[in-house]
This record gives sequence, C-alpha cells and structure tokens, in this order.
Amino acid sequence: MTKVKLGIIGLGQQGGAYANFIKEGRISNMEIGAICDNDPEKKERAETEFPGVPFYDDYIDMLESGDVNAIVTCVPHYLHPEMGMESLKRDVHALLEKPAGVYTKQVKEINEFAATKPELTYAIMFNQRTNELYQKVKEIIDNDEIGAIRRTNWIITTWWRPQGYYDAGSWRATWDGEGGGVLVNQAPHQIDLLQWMCGMPEKVYTKAQYGYQRNIPVEDDVTTVFDYGNGATGVFITCTHDVMGTDRLEIHGDKGKIVVDDSKKVSIKRLNTPEKEMSDNMDMQDVMKLFQGEGPGSIFEEEVLEFESVWGGQHVAVLENFAANILDGTPLVAPGSDGIKGVELANAMHLSSWLKEEVALPIDEDKYLEELNKRREQERQGLKV
Repeated sequence: MTKVKLGIIGLGQQGGAYANFIKEGRISNMEIGAICDNDPEKKERAETEFPGVPFYDDYIDMLESGDVNAIVTCVPHYLHPEMGMESLKRDVHALLEKPAGVYTKQVKEINEFAATKPELTYAIMFNQRTNELYQKVKEIIDNDEIGAIRRTNWIITTWWRPQGYYDAGSWRATWDGEGGGVLVNQAPHQIDLLQWMCGMPEKVYTKAQYGYQRNIPVEDDVTTVFDYGNGATGVFITCTHDVMGTDRLEIHGDKGKIVVDDSKKVSIKRLNTPEKEMSDNMDMQDVMKLFQGEGPGSIFEEEVLEFESVWGGQHVAVLENFAANILDGTPLVAPGSDGIKGVELANAMHLSSWLKEEVALPIDEDKYLEELNKRREQERQGLKV
C-alpha cells in the first residue's frame, strides 16, 4: 500500500475541505476512498465535485465496503467516539476531528478499546500541534529555557461568530446537539495547546456566561483560573462575541518569559540569572538602576521570531502524518489518546461554572454527566437551561 484510502464521514465544511485537499494533490500519501453523509443533497454535491468516488449514506456500510482503510469523522462531537470505535472494531484506522468527544467517559471508552488494537492508527485532528510557532514554544519550555512555570495567561477572543452562524444549524451551540459552546467548538485547540505545552492543572475555577451575547443556551463567554498545584496559576479567557478579539499568550517562568501575539509572533526573554538568585543577591542600588531603565539589557536577552500561517497547511500536515503513521510507522503528532486531556479540561470548566465552585482534576465523571444530561433534557423539553 502506497496510499491510504480515506473515508470522509460528513461532507460539510470541514469534510469538504479535506476532500479538496486530497483532490488537489496536497496530501501525497492519501486518496479519497469514499464519502459518507446522510443528507441526500450531499450525494449530489459529491457526484459533482468528486466524480467516481463511492458515496454512502450509512457509515457502517462504508466501513464494511472495502473501499476505505481509514476514516476521518467530520460530524457532531457526540458521534466522534462512537464512529471511531466502530471503525477500529473493523480494523479501519481512525482520525477523530476535535474534540475527541463531549465528555470524558465516552472518550475513555474509545481510548481503552484503541489500546487493545495497537496495530491500528488512532489519532486526533489537533492541527495546531503542527504549527511551527507552538512547536517552538513547547521546545523552549521542554528545554527549561524559561525555567519552572509560574504563570500562564491566554486571552483568545478571536472566535467572533454572528447569530447567523448559530442559526445555520439546529445542532450548533446546543447541549444535546453539540455538548457546549465555545469550549467544545472554537477553543479546543488552545485548550489542548495549553496543556500540551504547560501541563494539566490540578484545579479549575470558572465563570462562564450562557447565552450572554448570542441567542444560544450554551457558553459564549468564559474566564477560568487554573491552579497547577505548585503555586503556579493560569488564566484562560475566551468568547465568541468580540469582533475585535485578542489572541495573546504569556508564559512566565523563573528564568524567563514567552509572549505570543496573534499566533504569529513570539518574543522570548531569557534571564541571564534566575529571578530567585537575582532576588537573593541584588542590593537596593542595583534594584534602583533596574527601575530607572538601566538594567533590562543586562539582565535578559530577547529573541523575537515571526511565523507565517497558511490556512489549511496545518490540517494537511496532520492528514499526512496520520497516513505516514499507517504506512511506515512515523510517530503521530497527535495520538488519539491525547484527546481526553482537552475534553477533561473543558468538562472541568463547565462543571465548575455549573456548581459555582472550584473543581479538582481528575473530575467526578458521573457528576459531570449528570449535570450535562440535566441540561440536555431541559433543552429537549423547551425549558430555559
């Protein structure tokens, strides 16, 4: 086998993009094996845009057809674990779109099953992990260049969505259809990157607002405080109503600081002497020089790097990496088992805001599911959640 035959489940915006990437030859080790969608109109689209590609309205039929040896799930979030499981059961490799699922219990189930099938490739579409900027940030942290982390702060409010976006699909921004709002739709990439680079917190406290600036029952504005358990803290802020949004990440360590602006520019300041050592050894005369502006150049060195970002390039990189792992064992950028970490963080944020209290990790999975299902049922009955 020289090319992976990918089955695309869901020919919406994302599924269509992946199909076009392959059609355009941007993924050298992959071809479209089949397309699946239960919307009859999508069959017409597939026949027009991807002539000759087998089309199915039932994904199980596609999995058992022999037309595909791998799939990608471009469907509502609740379905990702189920479809991934059914795929792996039939010895078909699985790439899940983010998030891996809505709640940790269902993600844990597929993770445990995937572990019994080590010969199969199980991955998740965390395309931001292929972003050279964030790979560089992770490398700096892993190499201890800024020392032990003391504080993280990410304001990511560039997810502006108008009301029409939510009105375009009945499942969007609902508890029963999507399982949440900005935390499960727009921000999973940043939630994953934060834990990937800086580690998981031990406790979470969240203030979330539901239907604050949009006519939706789920969260459209979130402010979270992380407690990393060693004195270090973090703040994560996201929303979908800021048309002039901010994307700024700061990571402070005891030996330096990283600032990322607009996911394009990263400034790294490396202290010549760790802060604790400076504190222990500087007298007030040295401190006055510092405050008067005479010291910055002498206490740290600054490096500024700028990166270009081409839309779709990161998705292509994950698809190529997924296929390469299947074909020759190339290590995965984003193993599927990693997906549970971001789901647990999002679950913890929801649970904290619902209970109005700090939540420890690992979360109480049963309590989370109970609270989620309560909101799903209220929504079904047309009650205000």
